[in-house]
Amino acid sequence: MAQSHFYRIAEHCVRIDFAEGDRNSVRLLPSFQPFESEAPSDGKYFFHLTVDDTLRPVPKERRERIRKFDTGNGETVVDLIDDGGYQYIIKNIEGAECALLRSNKEFTECHCALNGNYNMRSFGLNNALMLIFAFAGSYHDTLLIHASLVRQNGYGYAFIAKSGTGKSTHVSLWLRHLPGCDLMNDDNPIVRIIDGQPYIFGGPWSGKTPCYRNVKARLGAITRIDRAPANSIERLRPIEAFASLLPACSSMKWDEDIFNRICNTVTRIVETTGIYTLHCLPNKEAAIICNETIAIV
Repeated sequence: MAQSHFYRIAEHCVRIDFAEGDRNSVRLLPSFQPFESEAPSDGKYFFHLTVDDTLRPVPKERRERIRKFDTGNGETVVDLIDDGGYQYIIKNIEGAECALLRSNKEFTECHCALNGNYNMRSFGLNNALMLIFAFAGSYHDTLLIHASLVRQNGYGYAFIAKSGTGKSTHVSLWLRHLPGCDLMNDDNPIVRIIDGQPYIFGGPWSGKTPCYRNVKARLGAITRIDRAPANSIERLRPIEAFASLLPACSSMKWDEDIFNRICNTVTRIVETTGIYTLHCLPNKEAAIICNETIAIV
């Protein structure tokens, strides 16, 4: 009999079923533990994933290769299925196939087969769940963003940048030098529009920093980190803000419907939230200048 597990992530109810067998179980998802939940009383789910190693690839005549893309931790291959759904093959950094994922168009019903040892299976399943969450979210004003997230006085402040540019370093300066701060997530927080207002949540994906917190805050600001020889900060105009924020969002440009929905949610965030660029050194002064400009008192 399948094992069913329920999670509440950014206040969305998720169901994951593990088919019978000794290779796959909730042990592959330790970062999901803070998000465990009861089954929703209405029986409705943000998405439902069945993990079953008997799943096989869709026959070649029923699918069309869309693209391959590098996630930084490996390669993912995307095929469009003739029923409008998608097939993904998720590989790790060594090029080994860790997961086969199939979804319907809306990413509400998904199936996944895993391969390899525990680390490969955990990697494949976590990456499959990130893909599902990001694209199912497009239908619910929800974005998975690549950012480091700090909270102060009930507001969440997200810092975006290319990997290695200094998001985590800048957040660590807030934690060290500014009062009342705590880390909500260090790599993949979630933004939702609820009743017209943007909120930001911790999630079960946090990169190299193990920060898996089921927490929520009003979104205070989003700031792009730009290394510079001196510290300064500027608020971006709407068009600049949109262009700055969109690349930080998990998106699917080859699916026009999903991509347009993501763009609409980004637009609503730009309309309600300050978006900034911080030109900075990795020092205390940068954190103070940024905080004085963007913090909501």
